[in-house]
Amino acid sequence: MTDTPAAGKAPSLTPRKVLHGSGCDAQWCIRTLAQARAALRDVVPSLVTLVRSVPDANTAGVGTWTVGDVAAHLSHVFRFDTDAVAGRPVPDAMVTMAGMAEANATMLAEDGERDPAVLADRIGTLANKFDDVASRSRAATVDWLQGARLPPSAVACHLLEECLIHGHDIATATGRPWPIQRHHALLAVEGAALPLIAALPPTAFLNQEKAGSFRARFELRLRGGGRTVLNFDGGSLTLDAAGTRDVDAHISADPPALMLVFIGRQAIWKPLLGGKLAAWGRRPWKLAHMLTAISPP
Repeated sequence: MTDTPAAGKAPSLTPRKVLHGSGCDAQWCIRTLAQARAALRDVVPSLVTLVRSVPDANTAGVGTWTVGDVAAHLSHVFRFDTDAVAGRPVPDAMVTMAGMAEANATMLAEDGERDPAVLADRIGTLANKFDDVASRSRAATVDWLQGARLPPSAVACHLLEECLIHGHDIATATGRPWPIQRHHALLAVEGAALPLIAALPPTAFLNQEKAGSFRARFELRLRGGGRTVLNFDGGSLTLDAAGTRDVDAHISADPPALMLVFIGRQAIWKPLLGGKLAAWGRRPWKLAHMLTAISPP
């Protein structure tokens, strides 16, 4: 992949632009897509090297998946995100934890390849294809999973998020380092997670059994980024602009730590003790309940 801008340049993201799903400011989306492509060009070579270095594809990865399963899954994400940006059909899947588990299981069952070297080559090739398709995209929005309409920037940032998270999974399983840069994680959160929350049904990101009676509002302040309000209301999660109403607690978060905590890869206590996360306000204890209620697909 080519056209990498100056290394280490932090993105200039504004969460208010994504509060209404596909209603994304055109210039913001164009800029964010360019930043996501640049971030992928930073991350993918390290990801390919990491996958190629896996000594045993049958090593336990995350959940019930082996490391080989994780790498194969990543290649599937590259394919369907590329198809989305290209305007081609994407898998028929419900974007909930159960729905995505079923869709991912089907794709893994249909793809028997688990050789790390082959999958590393596949990911590298697919990454180049994605960058080429994304560089030519002029669509304001595209069809994604479950009929969600997303700007191409959100699809690119989703792909970046998958690379960061599953790179972390493979590195953890094989005892290798996987540093996540703040501006990459910021793109993943502000460029993908927030637009997905806004575009999908308000139940998609929640465990309904644990979130059904939970009501709370949290102002999320991303270090190096912007602010938005997470509104939990009886089994639904929506976004509001910061400062619209009183909140139960404020959360200041380093983006890599927030991403790993929200996706269930790290307990909250380590980043709290290390200063990567902080919470204060009238009801900061509600943060613990929030983390049990959230169930990212």
